[in-house]
Amino acid sequence: MIKLHSVFVIVLSIFYLSNPILFIEHVLFLDLSSSYWFIRFNPNDVIYLSIADDYIVFRIWISSQLNVKEVYVIVNETFISMKKQFSLIDWIVWYGVFTYTGKPLYYRFKIVLVNGTSMNIYRDGFNDFYFDGVDRFPQVKWVKNGVVYQIFPDRFYNGDTSNDQYALESDMWSIVEKYEGSAQYKPVLSEWSDPITNLHCCHQYYGGDLRGIIEKLDYLYDLGVRLIYLNPIFLSGSAHGYDPYDYYKVDPKFGTLEDLRELIDKAHEKGIKIIFDYVPDHVGIGFWAFLDVREKGRESDYWNWFTIYKWPFKLLENGAYDCWWGFPSLPRLRTDNPEVREYLYNVAMYWLEFGFDGFRVDTPLDVRDSVNFFKELRLRVKSKYPDAYIVGEIWDYNPFWVNGSAFDSLMNYALGIGIVLDYAQGKLVGSGRDHVSYRLAYYYANYGVNVAGMGFNIISSHDTDRLLTMVGGGGLRDTPSREAIDRLKLASTIQFTLPGAPVIFQGDERGIGGRKNYYDEQRYPIQWDRLNNEIYEHYRKLGLLKTTLKPLQTSIIRVFETTGSLLVFTRGYDDEIIVVASNDRVSRTYQLPEGNWIILYTTRENTVLNNNVLTIPPLTAVILLKERPVEETVSETTIESTIETSISTPTEGLSNTTIETLTNSREISELQGDDLSKLIVLTILLIIFVIIFIITRRVFYRKPG
Repeated sequence: MIKLHSVFVIVLSIFYLSNPILFIEHVLFLDLSSSYWFIRFNPNDVIYLSIADDYIVFRIWISSQLNVKEVYVIVNETFISMKKQFSLIDWIVWYGVFTYTGKPLYYRFKIVLVNGTSMNIYRDGFNDFYFDGVDRFPQVKWVKNGVVYQIFPDRFYNGDTSNDQYALESDMWSIVEKYEGSAQYKPVLSEWSDPITNLHCCHQYYGGDLRGIIEKLDYLYDLGVRLIYLNPIFLSGSAHGYDPYDYYKVDPKFGTLEDLRELIDKAHEKGIKIIFDYVPDHVGIGFWAFLDVREKGRESDYWNWFTIYKWPFKLLENGAYDCWWGFPSLPRLRTDNPEVREYLYNVAMYWLEFGFDGFRVDTPLDVRDSVNFFKELRLRVKSKYPDAYIVGEIWDYNPFWVNGSAFDSLMNYALGIGIVLDYAQGKLVGSGRDHVSYRLAYYYANYGVNVAGMGFNIISSHDTDRLLTMVGGGGLRDTPSREAIDRLKLASTIQFTLPGAPVIFQGDERGIGGRKNYYDEQRYPIQWDRLNNEIYEHYRKLGLLKTTLKPLQTSIIRVFETTGSLLVFTRGYDDEIIVVASNDRVSRTYQLPEGNWIILYTTRENTVLNNNVLTIPPLTAVILLKERPVEETVSETTIESTIETSISTPTEGLSNTTIETLTNSREISELQGDDLSKLIVLTILLIIFVIIFIITRRVFYRKPG
């Protein structure tokens, strides 16, 4: 009997060790914990369930240790096949979609292994998950349909020279001289092409204004621009405007309130929206409330708007008051003061009422009690302007701030610089987590699909080197090399084909270089008589693709596993667009997925497609459309004729299949960490053996009677 028991235990253990899902369903679901290492799904997190492009997008993470053949999401007994979206070494992310109607629904998942084993994922072991139909983080749909263009007003275009001198009157150094009797510097008013001085960053003015933007609206529209992001335009003491004196007044150096009204109206007529720069953390030394505190001290009604360490004090006096990052030109507001909060909330609402389509928030992580501040701000804004676009200037990778309680998007430097630029510079060609495919997949796997579609995808800005400079193109006066241009085109093509909206910093499309460490050279005025036509035409064609091709206006992306220099991803719910890129210095080949593909655009000539094998020249990105067979050498000039091709819109779901009745499972909750996963695996294997031993021992050694 003992030998028979031992043999039975060994055989049964081998069976269940080779079929752990069966063991979990047959045994563990009866008695043990409902938390398992092999699945991640949380219906309350937009990473796993969000509303995007009028679909409910379901995503489930399944351990790569399971040999999964198929995954289904069953919605109101409609069976929808899910697709592999990302491979993350330890996890495979699957997604499926169902048309969003706003009505409640029930759903569950089914996992089918290669060996035929299957299991259900229920809410509590027997009941389906429930979605009440409420979209708690609605997508701002218009964002993903075009290009964003960032304008630094003083350096964009001078459309009215009569207002130029106002810059000197309000400049910070003029305020210091007025109140303190003398100043270390005097602001400079320069001609449009005058050389850079040591005041270039902040106190050298060139005369750009709102009238200049109005005159360039046609130029912007032709680039595919459908959203303008304006650096601060309200009364301030600098060229950059991040030291506001009056949040309710258009800076006279930029024009009048009537000029702003005309700009917004004419932009809207063209289908171009505009967002303003919102600075809630700090003000300039000429801010009316701060000057009142300087004069009256504790008798001022605004004493508690600031943190004052010493009074009386002089403007720009170090250590006298709390200021942003130690800069005495930027006194910090006490945003934990209800009066200050109300003032700032009203500022945002005022300009949205005026006609702006949203705003970008400056340095939100520096704001006191930032979580609650932005939660309340969002509630107020979205209750009245649900389509207002709110972007947070957060540079790092931080999904916490885009979960429906604060921002619609971050500025996504973590994507633009941390992934796209690194790749274009020749990096991210290692293995595993050091490869671009993993980095891109991980990035999008941890943001909701709705968030991806609202992405503010920036690489260069007024705060960085220019893109051309970052890929080796030199400074303002340098002539870029062939390689630098190729790398710029590689980076921008990837940027324009990712979900969300690509952001152009003014002039990047004209082939301008600029180094931040040389008096913020990247902010030098656009010289409109100078143009790198190759780079301009490249951006114009990308803009045409972005505003024309429906798959590029969806929120979905699938990243393929690749090695070496290759990056491959598809766009559209039916994978209608595929982008293949190489940052190698030699040509590479790639076998395209099954289908009839045509090259829409390539950044270099001599890109060859033959029998679904793509030959990619060095430092090249290629955009292909699943359309019809093609075998030819393609030039980038073919785009205008090809783009007219009819593109299908996303289809309902991915595929529908009737499948057999499913077996029980329990609600799955999330466990993280590689070490924890390994520990749980070993624990489960041990439990399998112990339980089998105990159960079978009772059978074999049961006493009579």
